[in-house]
Amino acid sequence: MKKAWPLFLCLIISACLKAQEMEKKEMSITVYNHNFALVRDVRTIELKEGLNVIKCFDIAAQIEPASVSFKSLTAPDKCAVLEQNFEYDIVNTEKLLKKYIDRKIKIITKDNNPYSGYLSSYDRDHLVIAENIGNGPVYMITRENIRNIEFPQLPEGLITKPTLVWNISNEKAGKHLVELGYITQGINWQADYVAIVFEDEKNISLNGWVTVDNRSGVAFENAELKLMAGDVKRITEQLVQKRDGMEVRAMAAGAQFEEKDFFEYHLYTLGRKTSLQNNQTKQIGLFSATKVGVEKIYIYEGAIYRWYYYDNWQKLQYNKNVAVKMEMKNTQKNGLGIPLPKGKVRVYKADTDATLQFIGEDLIDHTPKDEKIVLSIGNAFDIKGERKITEHKKIAANIYRDSYEIKLRNHKKEPVSVKVIEKQFGDWTVLQSSHPYEKKDSETIEFNVQVAQNGETTLTYTSEYRF
Repeated sequence: MKKAWPLFLCLIISACLKAQEMEKKEMSITVYNHNFALVRDVRTIELKEGLNVIKCFDIAAQIEPASVSFKSLTAPDKCAVLEQNFEYDIVNTEKLLKKYIDRKIKIITKDNNPYSGYLSSYDRDHLVIAENIGNGPVYMITRENIRNIEFPQLPEGLITKPTLVWNISNEKAGKHLVELGYITQGINWQADYVAIVFEDEKNISLNGWVTVDNRSGVAFENAELKLMAGDVKRITEQLVQKRDGMEVRAMAAGAQFEEKDFFEYHLYTLGRKTSLQNNQTKQIGLFSATKVGVEKIYIYEGAIYRWYYYDNWQKLQYNKNVAVKMEMKNTQKNGLGIPLPKGKVRVYKADTDATLQFIGEDLIDHTPKDEKIVLSIGNAFDIKGERKITEHKKIAANIYRDSYEIKLRNHKKEPVSVKVIEKQFGDWTVLQSSHPYEKKDSETIEFNVQVAQNGETTLTYTSEYRF
């Protein structure tokens, strides 16, 4: 049962329960891409001198109660919060029935038969009511045969929507401009990108969209919308206040958001107000880049396993597919040069009849300006690889020597260049190679192999490993 208020609070409660008369003045919401948001709601409310009880109903159902703040902007030194409560015992069928055990209800069946009496018990299939608790008769009614159940009133302690309740001591009577702030779960945003590959496959157009998904349990009307991009562990309300001296940048042509550095993250502010309805997904344009230079790259990694003793001298399978990737520089010179929030990039190319065809998609992480972006699009249909170990020798107890043969077959009508990536093991040395290679790191080498149109190229090399 809900706790009873002290008598002196009950005397003044009538002046404070009119939460529906709180006039909204300003709403702002900062959405993080970790399924939560910070809400700032400014309203006017009439407060009397002395003790007040304020109830606020139109709040997010997934609010974090410990994050709630309430203050008077009109007289912050005259208005103090004594107690704050979040009531969330929302009414539903089962809770109503439980509250009405041994209390009188009325049931009307689908064939219009009325039954009135005291609810004795219920389960998922039946309701049991007694016309008279002491003498009966007792009726067991199948729930699927019930058309309507009438309850005299909503039981005490049950509410129809989540409610915030403040006990406030106020020394300045009259209208107050008050600010409500809280964090709520159930709101998320992500960036979605559409890349359209030019006919020459050396450039793309790139359009960024923001997708905001509101499942918090409440609508945010005519709100200022901000988006925080970055791997945020937890951001407090104070961190999203405006700071002086921050560089503000327009995202790109056609952008609706302004972007700025913020702490170790990036903050995107929509240049107009918008509304986020509950259970609504909204998309807003982020930026548009009309021409961004890209390079199409073919990559072959023939070894499926990354541990020496699982390489295919053990007769294990090899990878036949040649991956297709598109690489671009996020620089102003290359048509970008803006911080890109993490999200999904969907890639299209126009057919001969100008119809766009989907050719692949990939996820990108938060990418600062001047960094490289690599999109994995799929596998090449007309380029295949074959990898095998032609010789495996044990030179000493801890020394092995292996010879490799890698064949690349190109069935396309033009020559291609394929990057062949090979892993090395232990203290390694390449003793012989048919093609030059580049050492990428302590255990990776890369060959750049040219393959003629409708042709085949064979790469061979020998490495020695000390363990």
